[in-house]
Amino acid sequence: MNILIPESWLREYLETKASTKQIASVLSQTSVSVEKIQKINEDFVYDIEVTTNRPDLMSVTGVAREANVGLYNEQIETKFSPFKIELLAKSTDSFPIEVKNDSTIVNRICAIVMTVKVRKSSKIISDRLEACGIRSLNNIIDITNYVMRETGHPTHVFDLDRLNTKYLTITRSQKGEEITTLDGKTHFLFGDDIIAKDENGRIVDLLGVMGSQNSVITENTKRILFFVDNNNPINIRNTSMNLGIRTEAAILNEKGIDPNLAMTALLRGIELYQKHADGKIESKILDIYPNKREQKSIKITNKKITDVIGVDIPLNKSRQILEKLGFEVNEVKETLEVKVPSLRGDMEIEEDIIEEIARIYGYQNLPSIIPSFFNNRPYKFHDSFYFENKIKTAMKYLGFNEVYTYSLVSEEKFEGPIENALKIKNPLSIDMQYMRNSLVPSLLQVIDENKGINEIKIFELSNTYEKKTGDLPKETLMFSGIIKKENADFYEVKGLIEEVLKDIGITDLIFKNSKRAGIGASILKGDEFLGEIEILDTNLIDFELSFATLLKLANTKKVYKPLAKFPAIHEDISIISTLDTEEIINQIGSVNKIINEVYLKDSYNESRTFHITYRDFDKNLTKEDVSKVRLEILKILKDKLKAQVRE
Repeated sequence: MNILIPESWLREYLETKASTKQIASVLSQTSVSVEKIQKINEDFVYDIEVTTNRPDLMSVTGVAREANVGLYNEQIETKFSPFKIELLAKSTDSFPIEVKNDSTIVNRICAIVMTVKVRKSSKIISDRLEACGIRSLNNIIDITNYVMRETGHPTHVFDLDRLNTKYLTITRSQKGEEITTLDGKTHFLFGDDIIAKDENGRIVDLLGVMGSQNSVITENTKRILFFVDNNNPINIRNTSMNLGIRTEAAILNEKGIDPNLAMTALLRGIELYQKHADGKIESKILDIYPNKREQKSIKITNKKITDVIGVDIPLNKSRQILEKLGFEVNEVKETLEVKVPSLRGDMEIEEDIIEEIARIYGYQNLPSIIPSFFNNRPYKFHDSFYFENKIKTAMKYLGFNEVYTYSLVSEEKFEGPIENALKIKNPLSIDMQYMRNSLVPSLLQVIDENKGINEIKIFELSNTYEKKTGDLPKETLMFSGIIKKENADFYEVKGLIEEVLKDIGITDLIFKNSKRAGIGASILKGDEFLGEIEILDTNLIDFELSFATLLKLANTKKVYKPLAKFPAIHEDISIISTLDTEEIINQIGSVNKIINEVYLKDSYNESRTFHITYRDFDKNLTKEDVSKVRLEILKILKDKLKAQVRE
């Protein structure tokens, strides 16, 4: 959100010899973003962007306070002069209207009755409002906008004689209630809007958003009810968006304004009415404040400040910065006891306070240091979502679609003896009686429901359930997938799993003939069982792995492998053997360090061809070097593995 502030107005609260550009620069470096500066008549106007968490900066005094701290930190002479308001007159007359308030939607109401004279605003007020993009109407209405821009709290004024009521009830609207706002538009309320009703049940104000036409100020106005209300920001936001009324008051109120500003705004308005509208006070001040905001207190050590910011800022410097920003600070040994001003509702934790110190100290003054990345040591993430996302992203780029299936299955889709199943007491149907103990049947159901599609690649990361006597079921996160395609290949699935697990730091997998899955393979990492690959048909292969086990083995360690300077030598060896392919590859690869890679190239009946890559990273290999290693390979194949080598 943006705010326009004339420099002459700003300097009423900021005493400094700093130039316009210096003020803009300091603000942009430490606080708000000054988008541009433009000259209007004899004044410069700052166009300032304010982040939504800082409604306290949507005012002249708020920006003046920030500029003061920034200039002070740059060692430029400066002084912030907050409001010093004294009532020129008081009244002993009671407040003439009884206000009944719903404290759940309006936290504070400040009001007073005054007699005034309506006329054109003074030049200084009208010029400043016009420079801020606010149309000048008359002195009575203009003062409400002037106070809002100066203090940051919206205000409202009623024509007391047109209001003509002894009671005002602040309540929630009912759906369909009707109001005609100041701009002459009629709106039908959505319900739960904050409204004020008179003694006859007539809506006279849409609080925090826009007043109604039935009590608007006219040239005949003699008496006014000057009214400041601090409202629930959620209600204001809903009303503003539902009705499409985006006034500056609504935009401010929906951000959550400090209720302690309400009285400041009222007193400043009274002062201006006395000065610019011949205002006379006709009642005591009404102040309804049922839920006073408690002052937050945050303790923070110097070590914590240094650890977070990364630079040693003297504790005294930190204290001075916070005090200039309006915090109450007590320094005890190496600790700051910080009391947060009520206008800073965005301060909740230690890091919020540290950010205040860092931004004023200047991010540009912090050293630029490249992170050490844990000295390339593996970092164990405790958050499983990180690795879940890694796996899902890898599967996406490998052409798979993620599916979400029901956790409940029928008896026929439960894997294993049905007496081990966890049965639901009140199932919706017989197809949803049991908590699944495998994801595969659910994925097969997806395949069955899409019979018209010839090629499907799907996966799911979800829980399975195991019954535990006298306790809640054990939930295990599983990673499962299915490939459906013509002539589905086991080695395609094997390579897929190797690639996906490599992405989360799990390598050197072992694939063994499976006794559990029938036709397929068990997947292991050392002695740790990970899961199974199962060949269901010539066009259908599934896999299922325990994600909980994967999480124990996963890491983010990256190993640098230099580019080879010397060429490789390749050859194929064909053998006939009944041993597992994985075991043969491991035996060949362990013969000598110059064996860079071994993989199954082809198979036909009982014969398998293995491709071997020889490479030395320190020198060129000769035929003699490779010949010696080849003889060692052949000896192991014949003598140890009892394989028949095909010449």
